[in-house]
This record gives sequence, structure tokens and C-alpha cells, in this order.
Amino acid sequence: MHFQVKWVTALIAVTVLSGCAMWQEESADAAEQRPVEPVMNVMDIRAEERAPVESDVEDEPDNFGAMAQPQLYSSVQGAYQGRPLTKHVGDYVKNMAQDLISNMEYVTNKTPVAVTNFAMLDSDLQETNLLGHQMAESFIHELHKYRIPVVDYKATDYIRVTEKGDFLLSRDYLDLNSSLPIEYVLTGTMAKHQGGVLVNARILGIESRAVVASAQLLIPFYVVDALIPSDSNGKGGMRDGVKLTRG
Repeated sequence: MHFQVKWVTALIAVTVLSGCAMWQEESADAAEQRPVEPVMNVMDIRAEERAPVESDVEDEPDNFGAMAQPQLYSSVQGAYQGRPLTKHVGDYVKNMAQDLISNMEYVTNKTPVAVTNFAMLDSDLQETNLLGHQMAESFIHELHKYRIPVVDYKATDYIRVTEKGDFLLSRDYLDLNSSLPIEYVLTGTMAKHQGGVLVNARILGIESRAVVASAQLLIPFYVVDALIPSDSNGKGGMRDGVKLTRG
């Protein structure tokens, strides 16, 4: 009887010790798995020894079309330096065209539309820039995609062959046809805004002057600045013996 009591006592002691050992091993494993919370002003030396984890997620562009952490690039002439873009002015015009189509009235695939340049809002509405020219060109493309008949009133009745090239379009009103079947006109204004250029677009009846569609959008400055004026527009070239280049 006395021997049995000792044997039971020894068995209980072994069980308790083995349970403590297992609990210590589990506690150690849990401690290794538990993330170490960073301490202010304390450098984690082990972090420098860990191999960097490569991410499969590429840099996503922001809402304006610029990459999140891009490298700067410049043109060959050094006229422009900026961030690489995933969107250009045409992409913003595409969004405006969709907005115009969504609230457009009376314009059909049988009503010819003309597209004019966008004027500066704080001018006498007789002044534009390269952005105003390019938006008009982009809108011609977008309206044609929606099968809306677009009349290019700058087209002449002949091809002018010159030393600088062969051209059909002209800005000389004497070369243009004054009687064209235009029923609606897409036009608009531009205003410099904090962070970009605020564009207001609308389609008007050529006779009624009624607004039959409208759209509004902010084009970021770095998208606008990506348009580089050429020297042929009179804003570059030589001035007082100095070559001027605008970016």
C-alpha cells in the first residue's frame, strides 16, 4: 500500500513536469509568432537582416493619370521636364464627351455638329491656347466615335502644296466655305483653377442658341503642361538674338 502511494505520487509529478515543459514550449512558439510591436525611437536591427519582400502590385496611377512614384523625364531639347503620364488630354475629353452624350437632347446622327476652340473665360472670348486647340481636335474624334456627324469647317476645297508640306486645312476665312449645313456647335470655356484648368463644354443650337448638352471637368496642370507648343506658333524662335523655347 505504501509502495502504491509512492508510485502514484511519482506519476503525478512526472505528468505535472511534462505538462509544464509542453506549456513552456507552446509559450515560446507563441512568443516567436507574436508580432513585436515597434517602440518609439528604437531601431529594429533584425529588420535589416530580413530579405526584402518583393510586391507583385505595381504602382497604380492616381485619379489624374500620374504614376504614384514616377521618375522625372525630359524632352531631348530640355523644353519639358515632368512625370510620366498614363493619361493625356484626350482621355479627359473622352470623359467629357460621355457626360455630354448622357444629357444631350435633339442632336442625332442626322444633325451636323461643328466644334470650335475653347476660349479663356476671363478674356473677351476671342483668345485660346494650345489646350483649347487640342480639346477641339479631341472632341471631333469623340463625337465621330458616337456616330454624330461632325463638320470640319476649316477644310478647304483644294490641297495647298507648299515647301513646308501639303495641307487641306486653313485658318484663313477667305479660303473657307461660308455656307455649311451646321445645326449645332460644340464650344466651351477654360479657366485656370487651383490644381488645373477648369473646362466648361456645351453644345448649342446654331439658330436657337439653346444649350442642348453640357459638361464640366478639371484637367490637372501637369497634364496640361505636357502639351508642348511648337516654334511655328510665333511664341518661340529668336528674340533679340536669343533662342526662346517654351515648355
